[in-house]
Amino acid sequence: MFFIVAWFVRRFLDEQGIHNGTKRGILVFVIASLISMGAGEAVDWSQKKMESQKLTAKSSNDLPQLTKMINQIPQ
Repeated sequence: MFFIVAWFVRRFLDEQGIHNGTKRGILVFVIASLISMGAGEAVDWSQKKMESQKLTAKSSNDLPQLTKMINQIPQ
């Protein structure tokens, strides 16, 4: 993610006419780092959300009702 963002930021700064230099390099590095860290945090957050949603197991007492419902579905 870092390299993709850095490429887009460099392209944007070229279009704005900002010349190459140390300040521009630091700016590209900081912006790309922040966006890539944010993307990593978003992935971690979504993974935690998916892991917290666990399927609840049905008891064997519900099995007769389930078979009735399945048999009622037109084939």
